[in-house]
Amino acid sequence: MKANTKRNNKKYDTGVAPWRFVLLLGFILIGFCGLVARTAWIQVIQPDRLRQEGDMRSLRTTADPSNRGMVTDRNGEELAVSVPVEAVWADPKEIHDADGLKNTAAWMALADVLGLDMRKLTASVADPKRRFVYLQRQITPSVADYISKLKLPGLHLRQETRRYYPSGEISAHLVGNTNIDGAGIEGIERSFNDWLSSTPSEYKIRKDRQGHVIENIGVVKEGKKANDLVLSIDERLQAIAYRSLKYATEVNKATSGSLVLLDVATGEVLAMVNTPSYNPNNREQYESFRARNRAVTDTYEPGSTVKPIVAMSALEHGVINWKEILDTRPFAVGGHIVTDSHHMASGGLYDILRYSSNIGMAHIAMRMQPQWITGKMEEFGLGQESGTGLMGESSGMIPMRSRWSNIELATLGFGYGLRVTPLQLAGAYAALANKGIRKPVSILKVAHAPQGQRIVSPEIAEQVIHALEGVVEEGGTGGKAAVPGYRVAGKTGTAKVATAGGYGKDYVGTFAGFAPVSNPRFAMVVIINEPHGASYYGGSVAGPTFAEVMSSALQLYNVPPDALPDLKDESNTAQRSEGKKNATRS
Repeated sequence: MKANTKRNNKKYDTGVAPWRFVLLLGFILIGFCGLVARTAWIQVIQPDRLRQEGDMRSLRTTADPSNRGMVTDRNGEELAVSVPVEAVWADPKEIHDADGLKNTAAWMALADVLGLDMRKLTASVADPKRRFVYLQRQITPSVADYISKLKLPGLHLRQETRRYYPSGEISAHLVGNTNIDGAGIEGIERSFNDWLSSTPSEYKIRKDRQGHVIENIGVVKEGKKANDLVLSIDERLQAIAYRSLKYATEVNKATSGSLVLLDVATGEVLAMVNTPSYNPNNREQYESFRARNRAVTDTYEPGSTVKPIVAMSALEHGVINWKEILDTRPFAVGGHIVTDSHHMASGGLYDILRYSSNIGMAHIAMRMQPQWITGKMEEFGLGQESGTGLMGESSGMIPMRSRWSNIELATLGFGYGLRVTPLQLAGAYAALANKGIRKPVSILKVAHAPQGQRIVSPEIAEQVIHALEGVVEEGGTGGKAAVPGYRVAGKTGTAKVATAGGYGKDYVGTFAGFAPVSNPRFAMVVIINEPHGASYYGGSVAGPTFAEVMSSALQLYNVPPDALPDLKDESNTAQRSEGKKNATRS
């Protein structure tokens, strides 16, 4: 009995560990050391990989919504603004994982509200491997709210902005428009795209598995704030000018029309309109030929509107004076007969300008060196870009030849053989209104009037202005451009449209002028291109529009009426008297 008890006590004696227990402890120790080593490797020696894996699952980059800069007129009226809209996009993989296409009624409602074909809509999300598909962009908040209520899986909304133009077709050519991504493609929007554009600031955030932001880590990239742009345009005058020009274009059955109104003192563009126009808020009606700003892109032969510039050059070089009487009967030059629409047997420079005599100007031009004429035209800004920075602006063309024929020189004297834009011609008449001081033209509002550059003596400029005042008086070619209560100086122009190999049967009717003569405030050019109505002369088709818009501008800016014209200059008085006699004889 004692021997068995001794053997049992020896069997359960734990004083010395059996080999299996030691082996177990060894394995535990090795595992523990492995875990410690692995932990040290992950957290101390090489922690970047797991951090990267974690960041890939939780870190996201987001950006603040950024708006494009606003465009306003000189008085703060909005011409282009950004309005909040949304884009609807789909995750095809998410749609298929949730078997989202089975809700046919909801998808039909979506297709209906977006104006899309049901088959095309479902086909666009048919590939489960795709993760992002735009269904439609720039939808209104009300449509976005309707779509959110459909509760279709895999369908998401994204905030964005859309450009809106409150003035619509009135300022469409000048302001232009943007594409669907907000980049300027026409007009001011394109010319000043960098100034108006913004770059959103980018932020790094951490999200949990439900998509909630749990940590804002900081700024990744600083954005660029958009700048607003203040134009020199007065939207009130812009609306008046567009309405009047549109009416003139329709009444005269013209192909197109352009009008430019400048502030004489500052060189600012107060109105710039064209017809036909378009609605920049409706992309479906966009047509490239309607979007062209013809006031700066299209060039025309100015016809008789450049006669005052030729006359000033002739007076400067002493080839003519106000008292000389010229033979203004038709004559032949290089096998061509030069004629007038207003016939008179003879006349001085005052008569030639007032009754727009091509014959008289041809005689004067043929006395001059060609570079005297072309040089003076360039000094007045013809054949050069205006410097406004407007996209697509044409520089026009002033002919530069080594040899000139008599007919080329003669026709240059009454506005053929060169091409100018309406904006260039308006700038030239603003310089004349400034008594021979040319100021830079600006499409942006200026704080102070620029100094300008003198290009003709004030004495010569004033003499020509008196002659141009006679153009608008009763009996002159521009009588329809008269503004009651104000003295107006201006010049009509009627030129044939150049075609391949010569000239066609169509005309361009122009009136250029300024008012009031005693203290000029506004200069304006009106061009009616290819009129097919009862008349095609500049005084008849463009003169009434000039009168209407100029009258509105003078009243809107509270410009006082003129004093009576100063007729102390004996040469001008004699010219007026002689002109009336010649007009009676004709």
